[in-house]
Amino acid sequence: MTNPCPDSVRSPSWDVLVIGGGIIGSAIAYFLAAAEAERAGGLRGSARGRPLRIAVVERDSTYARASTALSVGGIRQQFSTRENILLSRFSADFIRRAPERLAVDGDQPELGFMEAGYLFLATEAGLPVLVRNHSLQAGLGAEVAILTPREVRERFPWMEVEDLAAGSLGLRGEGWLDPHSLLQALKRKARVLGVTYLEDQVVGMRARNHRVETVCLASGRDFPVGLVVNAAGPRAAEVARMAGIEDLPVRPRRRFVYRIHCREPLPGCPLVVDPSGVYFRPEGRDFLCGVSPPADQDPDTLELDMDYGLFHDVVWPVLARRVPAFEAVKLGHSWAGHYAVNTLDRNAILGPHPDLPNLCLANGFSGHGLQHAVGVGMALSELILYGEYRTVNLDRFGFERFARGELILEENVV
Repeated sequence: MTNPCPDSVRSPSWDVLVIGGGIIGSAIAYFLAAAEAERAGGLRGSARGRPLRIAVVERDSTYARASTALSVGGIRQQFSTRENILLSRFSADFIRRAPERLAVDGDQPELGFMEAGYLFLATEAGLPVLVRNHSLQAGLGAEVAILTPREVRERFPWMEVEDLAAGSLGLRGEGWLDPHSLLQALKRKARVLGVTYLEDQVVGMRARNHRVETVCLASGRDFPVGLVVNAAGPRAAEVARMAGIEDLPVRPRRRFVYRIHCREPLPGCPLVVDPSGVYFRPEGRDFLCGVSPPADQDPDTLELDMDYGLFHDVVWPVLARRVPAFEAVKLGHSWAGHYAVNTLDRNAILGPHPDLPNLCLANGFSGHGLQHAVGVGMALSELILYGEYRTVNLDRFGFERFARGELILEENVV
């Protein structure tokens, strides 16, 4: 059953209404508007000769609790899924050119892209997976090198390597950036291209004959819609239920980012992923670090309160063993953010829902939404405008894979 809409004031219709103005929603809006600026067409089935009417509904324009702004900003090509590698390659290439592409009136955004690489470390137990993933990554053009423990130590003499069998280092197209700056740049450019941003909250939808007809907002407005995009991040399942979809397997999970100060510099430090799952990377003169909690300690929650016990009990001991300089660190300002976790295979869920073809899903990125946002924005804009993927084929990420039992398990989730 769809959520009832409140008494409302009928507002002009939108060809595309994007729910969620974070990095995913803003990337989709930007690429749709950019394509419209080039082709001067419209949504399939709409009247030709007028621009596509695009709106984005975002509940908090400050993005104070948004997953994008609270992420560590990582971008990598070291995935175990073909589509994720291709999306990351597209994203890295776009981000290198983004200051020019996203410039407004000659003002180019400062994204702070640090192309310092990811270093995945493996013991003997994890070596087969590392080697298998490297073969796939290299075959798709990713510049990734397998290093012996000795080579790891030669590059990073501050690291302990005795228990390692190998490391996998991204040589190009990997690192981190300022996630808030990228989000704001996409949003600003989208608005210049004609996208309307509404600071409001979706509270209901009306659906009939296998189509969403109207989206209702907390302000009392409702909108006839041609197509709705669910880009609601950790609230994706909540939004889907408003349209009568009860089986979207996306849940909000809390992740903690700890900031530490270390007196000793770590020259050339990439984003390091320990075999335990603990990660760390430089942030100015400090370091950011964290780990995903055990499954039995990872409840669904939209809360953002901190857990420092995880740092003291799990993260810090691993850091101190891997990097002796981390034995003496000072814990600084830390925070929590959300992953929108696809609980079935930890991969994105993209494209129309089979029961509501005009409800397009862009959900379940499981922690890699920032690095895939621009690739997904391009891909879904193609799907919406042309009815097919043209740049990167993401058909395997469709919702129907669950009914077919064709899960695509992503092994490299940090």
